[in-house]
Amino acid sequence: MGRGRGLGLAAIAGALLGAVPAWADNVELPHDWQFGMQPAASPVREHIDSLNNVLLVVITLIAVFVLGLLVYTMIRFNAKSHPVPTKRTHHTPIEIAWTLIPAAILAFVIAPPSFRLMYYMDHTQKADMTLKVTGHQWYWSYEYPDQGNLGFDSNMMDQTEAVKEGKPRLLEVDNPVVLPVGTVVRILVTGTDVFHSWFMPSMGVQEYAMPGRLNESWLSIDHEGTYYGQCNQICGINHPFMPIEIKAVSKDAFATWVADAKKKFSRNDDPSEPRLVAAASH
Repeated sequence: MGRGRGLGLAAIAGALLGAVPAWADNVELPHDWQFGMQPAASPVREHIDSLNNVLLVVITLIAVFVLGLLVYTMIRFNAKSHPVPTKRTHHTPIEIAWTLIPAAILAFVIAPPSFRLMYYMDHTQKADMTLKVTGHQWYWSYEYPDQGNLGFDSNMMDQTEAVKEGKPRLLEVDNPVVLPVGTVVRILVTGTDVFHSWFMPSMGVQEYAMPGRLNESWLSIDHEGTYYGQCNQICGINHPFMPIEIKAVSKDAFATWVADAKKKFSRNDDPSEPRLVAAASH
């Protein structure tokens, strides 16, 4: 009986694994019934997860302590065990304690790692290359200043074609960003119309794309794969249709891609002429 049940469970598990779409291999994107955040793929995200784990411990201890106080109060001061209510309205030592202790926790436990993370995220760590990101209604433009006149627009892939090719819904784009692994990339983000937000959860990067302002962030991808993000600032009617796709490849593969991309996406010498892009309808 036990053996038959085990074989049945194994068959179900095999059927479920077989039903996983082809794009689920070697990609980092949300999954149904996912518990927890996406795995870290960059040093910044690893630091974010580390701070999150520290804060989780601190918050859990505080919640348990407060719960203990509430339970003690309900037992010690209920009407049955304490029929005559206390008329005391102030207790100076307790009031000082419940002010100073939370302030000390914030100042000496939470603030130091938080500020360290903020400065670590804000300061580009000796960048090896630069990627400029420009947000538009409702697509992204990318430029590689270190690679000459290389730039292109990135639109969400037509959903009919995406379904036919087995691509993830509302996440695949026509021209993904390609970056080499093990490379510190300075990210410069700006916008041309309204506020957008370039958000890559597995990279720990979220930077506003603001007209007239150039914001800076950075990333370094740990391993090869395909990573997805979204515009994270409500920017109009097509806000949900501004996905971000990054393909992380080896440095040799990146050099090969740059050579091919220069032929496909290179700008003309005349800046007044439009950039060559491969646009896709939503």
